[in-house]
Amino acid sequence: MSKQRRVALITGGSRGIGLGVARALAGEGFALAINGRRREDDVQAVLEEFRKQSVPVIYCQADIADSPARSQMLDAVRREFGSLHVLVNNAGVAPDERRDMLEATEESFERLIRINLQGPYFLTQKAAAWMIQQRQADPHWRGCIVNVSSVSAVVASPSRGEYCVSKAGLSMATQLWAARLGEHDIPVYEVRPGITRTDMTEAVKEKYNAMLAAGLCVQPRWGEPQDVGRAVAMLARGDLAYSTGQVLTVDGGLTLRRL
Repeated sequence: MSKQRRVALITGGSRGIGLGVARALAGEGFALAINGRRREDDVQAVLEEFRKQSVPVIYCQADIADSPARSQMLDAVRREFGSLHVLVNNAGVAPDERRDMLEATEESFERLIRINLQGPYFLTQKAAAWMIQQRQADPHWRGCIVNVSSVSAVVASPSRGEYCVSKAGLSMATQLWAARLGEHDIPVYEVRPGITRTDMTEAVKEKYNAMLAAGLCVQPRWGEPQDVGRAVAMLARGDLAYSTGQVLTVDGGLTLRRL
């Protein structure tokens, strides 16, 4: 049955926002290739969740910052499913330690750029080449690429400047790939979450609780992974097929200009 389904690869798909995306795409009938850095034994509960729903799923353990690992991941998808329709570049990390820009290290900067920007940029390069081949072989094939960034692409946080720079770069990468793949009718989108309840934000939960209570967002609540998942599912379905290069902001009105 997996051969008859559209296939989605979600990086960082075993928890947090990525898992919210995987669940939404499973609900749309996609077969799933879930990527993460943890061992497969550590994500068995997630895989079993989908298998109990008869969702074809594989786990691709890989660090997206590693070029050979990216290639091996796509090879695994090709072997298992024979096709790829949707790539969701979701995997990303925050700095190990928040530091003022005057004290931040080059090592932290390089780490975040490699994982949050360089990895998805060159994974898109390889996936896009495969998508073009599929499109040329089958005029009915349709697919897209979705980059999950952050409001930090446009909201400055001097205590984690390297994170903001990496997400701003991913935002530009979306525009670049949209421009390059337009002739092949492969849309590329950016989904830009705000404050979302995940492992990454757990360490600053109290800070954001206070900010939300003080009116940081128009909608006074945390974003949830399923909020982002629903947005990605809409794009994967093709609901905005004529809107390549656009940003879909899922932030509860955090970046809405107010007076």
